[in-house]
Amino acid sequence: MRLATAEINLTALAQNLARIKQIAPNSKVMAVLKANAYGHGLVTIAQHLQGADAFAVARIDEALALRAGGLTKPIVLLEGFFEASDLPILLANNFETIIHDEHQLTALEQANLDAPIATWLKIDTGMHRLGIEPEQLEQFYTRLKATQNAKDEVRLMTHFPCADDTENDKTLTQIQHFAKLINDKHEQTCLANSAGIIAWPDSHGDWIRPGLMLYGVSPMLNSVGSEHGLSAVMSLKTRVIAKRAIPAGERVGYGGRWQSQNATQLAVVAMGYGDGYPRHAREGTPVVINGKRYGIVGSVSMDMITVDIGAENDSVQVGDEVEMWGEHLPVEEVAQCADTIPYELLCNVTPRVSYQYIKDEE
Repeated sequence: MRLATAEINLTALAQNLARIKQIAPNSKVMAVLKANAYGHGLVTIAQHLQGADAFAVARIDEALALRAGGLTKPIVLLEGFFEASDLPILLANNFETIIHDEHQLTALEQANLDAPIATWLKIDTGMHRLGIEPEQLEQFYTRLKATQNAKDEVRLMTHFPCADDTENDKTLTQIQHFAKLINDKHEQTCLANSAGIIAWPDSHGDWIRPGLMLYGVSPMLNSVGSEHGLSAVMSLKTRVIAKRAIPAGERVGYGGRWQSQNATQLAVVAMGYGDGYPRHAREGTPVVINGKRYGIVGSVSMDMITVDIGAENDSVQVGDEVEMWGEHLPVEEVAQCADTIPYELLCNVTPRVSYQYIKDEE
């Protein structure tokens, strides 16, 4: 009997990519696959995103894994390279690099390369994480144009910290600032992350960078993916491994954190923080068994969680499937119950969870 399983719906993935193209029909798609494709399986997800124009990852080892998996599309390194010795690897594998500081630019200028590398110049318009200062743009742009180690086309990029909040005007300010900065430069641009794609159409440049929304999850505050026409790609599932009656007044689990007010039954499910389920999920965090929601009780332990299914319940039996999040239970809702974000839940699924890739029947 299969226990903890991440069921990855490749049909939903394709539908989400189609939805993204519908929202931003005039932009090329750079599919963001960092952190093991947000916990969904780097190479397999990439192999089923052939409709994307390029891939983006955070680090060079992720890019190399894609090439080893047979992927030939352009790959952009969102953090750029870290050592001058990385540059021949970038060239040999046709990787494209972000340039976000003086160290990287100088290393590129001084390298002895057989051919130029494609570059993206990242401008900090308010994220204050990576990127050159706006007043550095002319200098960096001119130097990239001059060096024989960079291709003549210098694509321009920025990033939004608050695009998930439509009531915050910071994103609009960034869009306007970026437009003024690059006004005299006829280069391709990339501004919009997932939230930018959904909420800020003026940020749809030549390229867009969908990440979270590819996987069917909303990047916006207080919403779920289905509200934006997206379908959950990952369904985290397990099974009921025990069922037991609990008298009124009994305490359950480590520390006796939960006490039964009435006589009830508990379903014990094979899932815990050892699988990546959030340890701090609150009492009442929902799971779905046989199409019905039940709340978890007691502490989330490494391997098991207890669920209150009520005193008179013969419909839940040992072996029944339990959905922890996914098609019938938005991961956004579970994240809220655990005081975290869906990104963390998806990325934290551990190696002991089995992955099963499926497609809907036509």
